[in-house]
Amino acid sequence: AHTCSQKYMNKQWYNRLSPKIVPFLKSALSKPRKFIFAPRTKYLLNYVIFFFVLAMYSDFVLTSIGDPFYDTIKAHVFEYSMYVWAVGDFIEELIACFGCKNTPGRSHRGYWSRVLRHLNDFWNVVDLLSFLLLTIALCVRHAYPVPPTFTFARNMFALSLLVMYLRILEVFLIHRIMGPTIIMIKEMLKDLLRFLIIAVVVVLGVGIYYHANMWPDHQSIWSDDWNNWRIWSIIYFPYWQLYAELNLETVDGNGPTNCTKNRTIWENDPSKTGCSQEDWTVQAIAGIYVLFSNLLLVNLVIAMFSYTFERVQENSEKLWHFQRYTVICDYNRRIPSPFNLIPRLVQLIFLLKRDRSCDIKIGHTEIDLMNTKEKRKKSALQKNFQKIISFRSYNTK
Repeated sequence: AHTCSQKYMNKQWYNRLSPKIVPFLKSALSKPRKFIFAPRTKYLLNYVIFFFVLAMYSDFVLTSIGDPFYDTIKAHVFEYSMYVWAVGDFIEELIACFGCKNTPGRSHRGYWSRVLRHLNDFWNVVDLLSFLLLTIALCVRHAYPVPPTFTFARNMFALSLLVMYLRILEVFLIHRIMGPTIIMIKEMLKDLLRFLIIAVVVVLGVGIYYHANMWPDHQSIWSDDWNNWRIWSIIYFPYWQLYAELNLETVDGNGPTNCTKNRTIWENDPSKTGCSQEDWTVQAIAGIYVLFSNLLLVNLVIAMFSYTFERVQENSEKLWHFQRYTVICDYNRRIPSPFNLIPRLVQLIFLLKRDRSCDIKIGHTEIDLMNTKEKRKKSALQKNFQKIISFRSYNTK
């Protein structure tokens, strides 16, 4: 976060062009090459395209797959444009993860270590999750194009779109004020996951107690249709009680109103719910559970959030500088999708034609190769030094 370092990063961000908006835009005519390859230009272009893709994807998800609308050219343009963009963006994610093994400036790690390091970044996990959900939806949509699979495909498309909307938050990381706020949200999500581990254990225990005493005559938890599994009703009541939805009419044995007391009906039809039985121990356990969950567990997670807020706020300037450094390094080599498809294909063909990977030339002796590797290790150490120090200072807080 030194002033000299920030001046250097500003030069990298603007590619030694003027940081003011109007002169920077005018440089597109006077210095087009510098303007195009500036990380700031590629960053803005990447997210402008991303917003257009989100608009097309939203239009695609909001329209029925079985409608005659999908026989039109517009529908196919929206759908397949989104696929093309996703392929290009996924290629950039792969390059960010693996890169080229002997490229100067990259740490010399194995592929598995690189994957773990890549997945250690929350936003990389969000990106890969959106690609995974989109791939599942794409396979179901086109491999099994029959009406029964359309609902599942739509669920996956919609879930992938939801994750892509969450990716918009990554835009604000470069902002001096919004960036630390997004980091706070990310760190609080980690605290929430720790809380959920405790909550899941308690919810399962209380839910099983409820079910065992309110519906003691049920024979099996599982059925052929997963929608009718009893595990959902086991989780349902204690989970919503965390948010003060007590469902007292069911706990008291007076509901729900759509239940049946005819044992033959609910035994032969898993979709039918048997009426709950009144048990005073269930009411007692419910009172203790609500007291425990609302006063102890909820206040515990609030305290964890408060500590995280103070910790991030104390180091907000350093964290913002680190995030900005990461974005600048990323967009120094990133090409916005789908403009990257042809250049990356040319690079791939070029690499496949060479006898040795990356920058190692044919005819180098073993000693030359060893010296080259040593120089690259030193270069990688120098370039990653600021990143390592930032991680250490952040983790010690």
